[in-house]
Amino acid sequence: MNERQKLAELLRNCSKILSLDVGKQVHGVILRMGYVFDLMICNDLIDMYGKCRRVELARSVFDKMPERNVVSWTALMCGYLQQENAQESLLLFGRMLLSNVKPNEYTYSTNLKACGFVGVVENGRQIHGLCAKSGFGEYLVAGNSIIDMYSRCGKLGDAEKKFHEMPEKSLITWNVMIGGYAMGGFGDKSLFLFKQMQQGGEMPDEFTFASTLKACSCFKAVREGSQIHGFLITRGFRISSQKVIAGALIDLYVKSGNLFEAHKVFSQVEQKSVISWTTLTVGYAQAGKLTEAMDLFEQLRESSITLDGFVLSSMMGIFADFALVELGKQLHCCAVKIPAGLDISVLNSIMDMYIKCGLIEEAETLFDVMRQKNVISWTVMITGYGKYGLGGEAVELFKKMHMDSIEPDEVSYLALLTACSHSGLIHESEEYFLKLCNSNHLKPSVEHYACMVDILGRAGRLREAKAVIENMPVKQNVGIWQTLLGACRVHKNVEIGREVGEILLKLDGNNPVNYVMMSNIFADARLWEECEGLRGLVKTKGLRKEAGQSWVEIDKKMHFFYNRDETHPLTKSIHEFLYKMEKKMKDELGYTREVSFSLHDVEDETRDEGLRFHSEKLAIGLALLSGGDEFEGKPIYVFKNLRVCGDCHEYIKGLSKILTKTFLVRDANRFHKFENGTCSCRGYW
Repeated sequence: MNERQKLAELLRNCSKILSLDVGKQVHGVILRMGYVFDLMICNDLIDMYGKCRRVELARSVFDKMPERNVVSWTALMCGYLQQENAQESLLLFGRMLLSNVKPNEYTYSTNLKACGFVGVVENGRQIHGLCAKSGFGEYLVAGNSIIDMYSRCGKLGDAEKKFHEMPEKSLITWNVMIGGYAMGGFGDKSLFLFKQMQQGGEMPDEFTFASTLKACSCFKAVREGSQIHGFLITRGFRISSQKVIAGALIDLYVKSGNLFEAHKVFSQVEQKSVISWTTLTVGYAQAGKLTEAMDLFEQLRESSITLDGFVLSSMMGIFADFALVELGKQLHCCAVKIPAGLDISVLNSIMDMYIKCGLIEEAETLFDVMRQKNVISWTVMITGYGKYGLGGEAVELFKKMHMDSIEPDEVSYLALLTACSHSGLIHESEEYFLKLCNSNHLKPSVEHYACMVDILGRAGRLREAKAVIENMPVKQNVGIWQTLLGACRVHKNVEIGREVGEILLKLDGNNPVNYVMMSNIFADARLWEECEGLRGLVKTKGLRKEAGQSWVEIDKKMHFFYNRDETHPLTKSIHEFLYKMEKKMKDELGYTREVSFSLHDVEDETRDEGLRFHSEKLAIGLALLSGGDEFEGKPIYVFKNLRVCGDCHEYIKGLSKILTKTFLVRDANRFHKFENGTCSCRGYW
């Protein structure tokens, strides 16, 4: 082996073990020995730098080459693709087609993958056509990439067609198609193909099992997933050393609610991936097991695993949903110290956390100092203004977004229209809804129409709102009719309410919400026979509404309450305090509990006594009893999973006046700031 071959071999070894430092030293030797323009050596340098994720150095070598062949072009394309820069790979492919170098099967394969990554099926079809004309379409590596490209672009019919056309199928071919079905939500087809490949004598590998387990997760096929798990164990498959399979199993068990099995698999894994940590942590949080979730997160922080943008965003999502503001602030401090903390996606999630935790000013400050903003950044802030009833600020920010040359998408318009709805801005909502309808590249969805129905309904224009639903070009859904029914309740319009209710019961007859909303309208009109008839149907069908739950953070500990909850150790003291406050409000403000509010579309509470112990009142009672200096001069934050009821709304308004305290309540729709006997929502909630 001569010196030239030895240098090439060294570079190839550096590529295999990703040894950048040694690769750079070899590059220095190459320069000194005069092989700087050697075609083979340069190709190996491009490959080494690309695989070591230094594609800019690979590009530098490429640009200086006096002569390039198909390996040179393809190696650089692979380098870009490895760094998820699919666009640059495709641009390079276009340049290559204009040169005198012809692509091979690996060139086509790389750029078909690039099209899949960016989801541009039109370019993928063009490359597929070129590949077929050049005779490489039947090659396994190209064929597999064609299937993968169509699957990633959501064209499973085209992927299936190519799969069945292939004269020869490798294990990768089967894996790509099984994975495509799983990614597209067709778990049953994935499982069928999994069985078919084994019947044909093909032995699955870790990627086959991972994709099949993902398919089981898609449609919660726990039994099938458990069978695969059992198969792996009986065959002696070492799950503890297979991060991909272990991650798929953890995801399956978390999505099916079996956290015990998920944690069991997690504990067995020798080298835990950051995705597995996050999946299990999020699973515990979503199940309400915050202590376990936070313990896991602390273990992750203490481990040697580098926190990436995915973990930071996922954890911020947990803190936002449960309003864990102190932990959110800690994670924000942690994020600014690592490179991933500067990702736009992470900053957007931090901003969202502050908004959902009631700290709109902190969110504004972060938004203002962000060096780069994308459409999501602007939309998050507009959504925040909407939840705080700051419709005017939302409109102004939307205008500024246009001035900064950021094109709003459908979600941006939805955020703006919701903000207008929460502030009663009828003229502005009509203006921007018309702009959306006249847009060349955006189309209003049923959610946008629901905003208009909500705005018109709140204004008492019920017939007009009903006409919007009946004449809109998109398919009606249950939610938009529920919006109109809610407006009928507000304006006590039994006639239209009955019409809408009948439609809803035909569309969604097993949803208890529809029955409760209708019975509330009849109760307000004192049509007791019809009211009781509907509630009797709910009992006969065995339907139950989601339970109302509120929580408050005291001394960095979360306290959760359900309606009429008596599990808290301070229950007796809380009840006595609420009695005392109610009497004080009766004497000073003339407050009385309104039984009709107990029939409101919030929770299944129908008795007058139950109103006193709604979950949000219990949470506030605990905060006032045990908050001490923690709440001195500061607002009391309370969070609820459903819409706050009318009686509680009046109660907290009265409480803010007699105690001269500020209460911030986040319900399912928005934030309510109660201060000096008034609420920031001004009745729009």
